[in-house]
Amino acid sequence: MLKATLRSFLAHKGRLLLSALAVILSVAFVAGSLIFSDTVSRTFDRLFASTAADVTVSPKENLDEAIPSGRTPTLPTSLVDRLAEVDGVAAARPEVDVDGITVADEDNESVGPTTGAPTIGTAWNPTERSPVELTSGHAPEGPDQVLIDADTADTKDVAIGDTLTIIAAPGSFKAEVVGIATFTTTNPGAALVFFDTETAQTKLLGEPQTATSISLDAAEGVSDAQLQQRVADVLGIDTDPDEVTPNDPYDVRTADEQAESDVEQLGGFLDVIKYVMLGFAGIAVLVGVFLIVNTFSMLIAQRTRELGLLRALGADRRQVRRSVLTEALLLGLVGSTLGLATGIGLAVGLIELMGLLGMNIRSADMVIGVATPVSAYVVGLGVTFVAAYLPARRAAGVSPMAALADAEIADVGKPLRVRAVVGAVVGALGAAALVGCATATETSSAASLLGLGIVLTLIATVIAGPLLVRPVIRVLGGAFPALYGSVGRMSQRNALRNPRRTGATAAALMVGLALVGGMSVASASMTKSFDEQIDKTLGADFVVQNANFVPFPEEVTDAVRGTEGVGLVVRTRLTPIAATLPDGDRVETTAAAYDPKLDDVANITYAQGDSTAALANGRLAMDLDFARDHGVRVGSTVPVEFQGGRTADLTVGALTDQDAAEGFGAQGGLYFGMSTLERYAPGGQDSAVYVNASPGTSADDLRANLEGTLDPYPQVDVRDIADYKELVRDQIAVLLYLVYALLGLAIIIAVLGVVNTLALSVVERTREIGLLRAIGLARRQLRRMIRLESVVIAVFGAVLGLALGLVWGVCIQQVLALQGMQAFAIPWTTIIAVVIGSAVVGVVAALLPALRASRMNVLAAIAHE
Repeated sequence: MLKATLRSFLAHKGRLLLSALAVILSVAFVAGSLIFSDTVSRTFDRLFASTAADVTVSPKENLDEAIPSGRTPTLPTSLVDRLAEVDGVAAARPEVDVDGITVADEDNESVGPTTGAPTIGTAWNPTERSPVELTSGHAPEGPDQVLIDADTADTKDVAIGDTLTIIAAPGSFKAEVVGIATFTTTNPGAALVFFDTETAQTKLLGEPQTATSISLDAAEGVSDAQLQQRVADVLGIDTDPDEVTPNDPYDVRTADEQAESDVEQLGGFLDVIKYVMLGFAGIAVLVGVFLIVNTFSMLIAQRTRELGLLRALGADRRQVRRSVLTEALLLGLVGSTLGLATGIGLAVGLIELMGLLGMNIRSADMVIGVATPVSAYVVGLGVTFVAAYLPARRAAGVSPMAALADAEIADVGKPLRVRAVVGAVVGALGAAALVGCATATETSSAASLLGLGIVLTLIATVIAGPLLVRPVIRVLGGAFPALYGSVGRMSQRNALRNPRRTGATAAALMVGLALVGGMSVASASMTKSFDEQIDKTLGADFVVQNANFVPFPEEVTDAVRGTEGVGLVVRTRLTPIAATLPDGDRVETTAAAYDPKLDDVANITYAQGDSTAALANGRLAMDLDFARDHGVRVGSTVPVEFQGGRTADLTVGALTDQDAAEGFGAQGGLYFGMSTLERYAPGGQDSAVYVNASPGTSADDLRANLEGTLDPYPQVDVRDIADYKELVRDQIAVLLYLVYALLGLAIIIAVLGVVNTLALSVVERTREIGLLRAIGLARRQLRRMIRLESVVIAVFGAVLGLALGLVWGVCIQQVLALQGMQAFAIPWTTIIAVVIGSAVVGVVAALLPALRASRMNVLAAIAHE
């Protein structure tokens, strides 16, 4: 049996390798994502571990910033002398690191990264731990000299002697580039600009006697932990994580703890890449299962006489089943090995891509942990084993008498009653879950029911797909006989001949298109909701803000105020807060602060109160539904903790009923007056500035004036309502592009499935094709027949997928509606394009099988058994 199995595998290696491509893609994405994330993690672990001081003292961060506020926490440099006297401290130095600054060249073009990485201004304190070294020029001396990192200098064509404009929170200033510093370790992608310590303190922080942290070097024989404890004792704080209190003003971390903290901040970025790639792997696995099931089912159907002969010679059911599963495992082994190699290449490609984006990771440092090959082979072997199990059971059921009968096509004419019952039950459960999602009033329960409903309806559609083949394809191919005569009629009947096979082939394409249909509806609905919300709420002529919503210095706002034609300016700032509500919940969220006259630039609907009450000193406003959920009403006192540790008891002055999207602001829709924010959390920067024209100034003239004024500030843009909508659409489009990439992968595998099915079908119908050719069917007619068969199968999968995706999209929109995104939209252009694209996919997939069929020798085909 083993010899027979190996011979059978080698006899069909061409067809099986086509199926192995699905395994290769699945394993490649799994292995590539693990190798890439392990390599980046190891690289940054080394970077942070090698550059962190033995002990670092930094201001206590009591709240996490989900959205940047522009505030830089500091501590007094008087601590340096105090900590230098601690027993075991060999050296103590103040550090200044400020991200979010903007650096412009002489043409007012930004020299910072365009990838979202920050531009960091820092004090030049070279030590043996420094990640850079001076390679040309000299160290900066005084407020008009600066160093820049070599990668930024090369990318932005900056040279020694050039003059740069540095735009920081205290104001902008010019400095001459006097030196270039080169990274000795991994460049994380940021642009680094170095100043002498005094300049960094005065020009970046605005306070000469402050720093962002203090680095301490341990004396010989003193461990980091010992020094940490001594410093903590001097500062009067507890280093035990279980004992740390919110009132502690400082964090004291060892080098390992500081490195771990830095890695955690980077972890979100790495997780996004990792989960995106694993999403691709999941799609490849899911679609690949259909391909492999179909391939093995057809191979077994074609080997009915061979399997029957094995049974007649004494092989039992278990041996036949084991033989088929062994072939599957051999396929999985080959696919996993090739997939692992492809995954290594994919990881190298990602590393090179990161290099183009400014994150220089060396391929020589690539990490292939034990988990990577283990995961690769578990995925590859697992996918093929699971996919081949049902065909293997079917093979074991072949009767010994099949060796004496004419070749038969398995499953043709078999009743589909079991599929009908199981599909109906699973579909009913899925439909019930989706109905529950549509009627739910809580976002969490709606999302859970949505996920359950999507899984169940997808399974039900796959199970019941063959039941839909005959009625749907009769409609889709109904015009074929009239357009193509007998060739069109035969192509339609060929697609109807084996509903199970047609359903399984179309299922691969259906999965990808269902995903696209659902997400396209969701994104279109989100876009329409935000457009309506912008039209409804934004009343300003223009908005000045950063493209990435990063805050900017007050100098920019002052420049806007001084622009000719500006009538009204209303600032907004964002800040993290923690609110303790009457029901006992402590909610950490992002709140907004506004200048007076908010009603002149925004249209806000209030359930109670007004903007005057909301923006009064010591007052705040919140969303009506959020207030009801937590037992808040107008006049309630809400304890609020601000960034930096200050607390205040704010009185609820107004409740809004905006019906706005949560994504438009943040949880609870909390906001207050600018005076309240500056009292309890000073030092922030403006997130946006709303501008109205003065009487007699046209919008076009004001825009031209603003753009001229803001030319020296490349970090901000002037936007009207249409521009603002486009910015939001671009943010949503990022998600949609990911979905389209997943679709592309699903289509590639689906094309392989159609090619495989048609190729095996041509082999299966060799004698039939020979007879058709003998009675006059031309080569061109034969190719057309196979192409039409492929097109109708692909369009059938597209119709099922889009129908399912539209149902999902409606339910996703209901979940979004609970977050305030009420509008519903169907992107008909995308839907129509996908259907047309599916027909093209069908034509492309049929090219090789049709060509092979048309080149058959007629007599040899008739004699084929």
